[in-house]
Amino acid sequence: LTDIKHVLSVNPLRPEYQAGSGESHRGALVRESPTGRPSSRPSRSADGPSLEWVGFPEGLVEIGADGKGFTFDNERPRHRHFVEAFALASRPVNNGEITAFIADGGYERGELWLSEGWATAQERGWTEPFYWEKKDGEWWTYTLAGARPVEPEETACHLTYFEADAYARWAGARLPSEQEWEVAAQGLEIVGNMARRGRFHPEVAAPPQSDGRAEPSAGSLRQMFGDVWEWTRSQYSPYPGYQALPGTLGEYNGKFMSNQFVLRGGSCVTPDDHIRVTYRNFFPADAAWQFSGIRLARDAG
Repeated sequence: LTDIKHVLSVNPLRPEYQAGSGESHRGALVRESPTGRPSSRPSRSADGPSLEWVGFPEGLVEIGADGKGFTFDNERPRHRHFVEAFALASRPVNNGEITAFIADGGYERGELWLSEGWATAQERGWTEPFYWEKKDGEWWTYTLAGARPVEPEETACHLTYFEADAYARWAGARLPSEQEWEVAAQGLEIVGNMARRGRFHPEVAAPPQSDGRAEPSAGSLRQMFGDVWEWTRSQYSPYPGYQALPGTLGEYNGKFMSNQFVLRGGSCVTPDDHIRVTYRNFFPADAAWQFSGIRLARDAG
């Protein structure tokens, strides 16, 4: 569907793949800064559930697949990893927050970008996310249901790693490592806006997810699965003790372990039975055609 969307988007008629598949699903409206911190910068608030920080302690954790059920070789073996205390944003970044980034000159300020990212943005003329365009002073985006105005409270998508990293720096945060993401996701039910729902577009932040140990609270994580693949700051590389599978499965994963970053969690077009807590997707830093988005992280303390 990501390929179909791109093909349809370059058609001057902007045809629909599926009428109504990208309709806006509005939720409760709350004002909140994307970092949860006061700032002297222009307001970065946006309609949608407030962004809060969910903390996780330091410790030695186990990461990766345990060998039960089907997994790709890049998810194995399960191994130990030490994580420092960190906090993860309760929801992904939404369109309103990206609009604030644009308004504050986010695409014009080289100090926010990685060197390669800034060079790429300048060379390709990036001034807004992929599929966005401005019409009569209003931001529009192309969806599988055709073109429509950008909804501020919907989860932002089609962002490159370079854009995600620049936004995180602007917001006074960072991207999570894939180990931090997996620690946060362990124990959560794998439910969300995925392909079976048939919307094929990200939604407003869903109700908090429970890890089964306590009732969800206002600060619980939302949308860890579905909606958008979440960029991590982790380079796509083999786990300790990695062994490629024989045949084509091993050929697919092992040969791409260079110059790519890991994404986690699945998207609105991911088959519901295809995603796992340990699933590692990977793309180059300039890739935007996937439904890829941002979940912020920060060091604890």
